[in-house]
Amino acid sequence: MKSMKMMQRAQSGFTLIELMIVVAIIGILAAVAIPQYQDYVTRSKLSKVNVAVDPVKTAVAMFAQENAGVSTLGSNAWTSLGLASTGPSTTPEVSGITVTETTGAIVATLRGIGDPYNTTTVTYTPRVGETAVTWDVACSYTTAGTALNNLKKTFGC
Repeated sequence: MKSMKMMQRAQSGFTLIELMIVVAIIGILAAVAIPQYQDYVTRSKLSKVNVAVDPVKTAVAMFAQENAGVSTLGSNAWTSLGLASTGPSTTPEVSGITVTETTGAIVATLRGIGDPYNTTTVTYTPRVGETAVTWDVACSYTTAGTALNNLKKTFGC
């Protein structure tokens, strides 16, 4: 008889309240983690824009250093920079990259990142110094809040 009672106590599982507490904790963690994860995915896509523009920035900086500035790019900026005449290839995040012939400013148009970011442009403007080329970044955004914070964190605009 005693062994039967001991066996029943040993087989008892979690109570309903314990299971409800675990489910509540998982729900709270998911409510915080999912928006943060989506934010990080968006920022990683935005950082791919910088990667797509980097070769063009390097070409503009080299042209500026070799030619005492970027005001003489000419009518076809791509061939002046030593790049293909059609410009760099597009990526899932960048629909197009253009270079201004007179200033060397690089304009990248975003796509495929998400609704508030699509068709936003990021403009990289070179400042040619005696020893280095630095870049000013400006974004054309029509959104605020988290989207604006992601643009500022990624591009500094």
